[in-house]
Amino acid sequence: MTKVGAPEDRRQGPLEAVQNWCPEGGANMGEVSRRDFLNSLGVTVGAAVAASAGAVTKPVQAGAAEPPKGNIPEKPYRVGHMTYFSGPGAILGEPSYKGHILAAEEINAQGGLLGKRKIETLKADENAGTDANVKELRRMKLSENIDLFTGVISSGNTPALGPVAEELKLFTIFVDGCTDFLFDKAVPNPHYIFRITNIQSADGVTCAVAVATKWPQVRKIAHIHPDYSYGRNLFDHFNVAINRLIPGTQVVSDGWPKLGTSDFASHITKAISAKPDLLITGVWGGDYIAFYKQALRYDLFKKMKLATTVAFGVAPHAIGKDHPEGVIAGIHANYYFTNPPANQWPLNDIFVKKYYDRWKEYPAFESEGGYVTLYMLKLAIERANKLVGGWPDDEAIISQLENLSMAGPAGYIYFRPDNHQAYKDAVIGFSKNSPEYPFQIVDPSTMITIPIRKITAPPGWPKGEPTSTYTWIDKTWPKVTRT
Repeated sequence: MTKVGAPEDRRQGPLEAVQNWCPEGGANMGEVSRRDFLNSLGVTVGAAVAASAGAVTKPVQAGAAEPPKGNIPEKPYRVGHMTYFSGPGAILGEPSYKGHILAAEEINAQGGLLGKRKIETLKADENAGTDANVKELRRMKLSENIDLFTGVISSGNTPALGPVAEELKLFTIFVDGCTDFLFDKAVPNPHYIFRITNIQSADGVTCAVAVATKWPQVRKIAHIHPDYSYGRNLFDHFNVAINRLIPGTQVVSDGWPKLGTSDFASHITKAISAKPDLLITGVWGGDYIAFYKQALRYDLFKKMKLATTVAFGVAPHAIGKDHPEGVIAGIHANYYFTNPPANQWPLNDIFVKKYYDRWKEYPAFESEGGYVTLYMLKLAIERANKLVGGWPDDEAIISQLENLSMAGPAGYIYFRPDNHQAYKDAVIGFSKNSPEYPFQIVDPSTMITIPIRKITAPPGWPKGEPTSTYTWIDKTWPKVTRT
């Protein structure tokens, strides 16, 4: 059985230790059963609190902190928040802003950051396009003098915005824009930028684990994904994982609609004609609503199983009760408001109630991401203040954000210091109609949880093509040879 982490070797640096631990072609040899392999990944079915590695410092809380050290200015702390406020992406992106505003209001009600600096938010519509978004980032920094840049949904945007934020020395915490490319290639040694959501490769791998857990008999697979970096990344990572978990699968059809497409007829009929056992789709936001409504008219769900990666990541009320039940309901491997269930994890109970009371809707994973972003910032600022006194500069705040762990609504989350990427355990579930809600939900009793460290490349793993996680899976995961 392949080990998940490299052994410590005090005579070598971390990179050399990883390379010597896993020589090419050697780590994935030998037979393993699917059940044993899934058990080795730590896969659990049913509601569980995501518990990631690292010491957890304190939970999200709106209560007053201990008095700060030194003099704290009362100047507002200006935050630029960019997300989709228009177009099909808005039902995925606007919850990010709502989570951000909820946290800002709570913190401001306690006097602000360190009890003195109230958060002031400037917003920008990501739907303007990548070039316009880069210009707006520059304007916010140079003209509006923002202290922090946050938000961003599309993985097509963070690789363009990240290098500019580093150039401007602009402290940035992306809520999403989850592409591996950001920290693998665009900004391989980040200093000023961080990211909250699980890395994109986890989406495809989590979906593959769910398929292998629930439907190990599938062999013929079709794909429909948005034709940009997210869809291509998903296709690659699902396939490298499924080929280990269910050897003998084959791709019988693939469709690549443009992001923002409203007509999926040709892609649906192409998939149906290939007669697959399973369709995988990474279509998201308003595009997914259009897709599933059209797929119902073609009886697609009666002809094949369906697994999604981020379809249920939209504002929960956007998924109607006409959506088929029993679909693998992807939530970007991050968070869904029914998990952890009521009375099992108080931080989620409190967050869901506060969010619903404020916005009269239930939170999505982007809501949780926007909310947790500000509370991790708050905690890092408080820790930096204890060390340096007064208002800490960005360097002091960054030093405390690196390797910071915290309990939030989704469970435990931490920033890895080597790549400034946040990690929390990956989750995915199955769609279900419930009498408690006027929309379809992800059933908490079927939620699959995977420790995030088991499905992403470890620290020190060499950069690879198309991503580090892809080469790590390809070189270290065994191939299942028995059921």
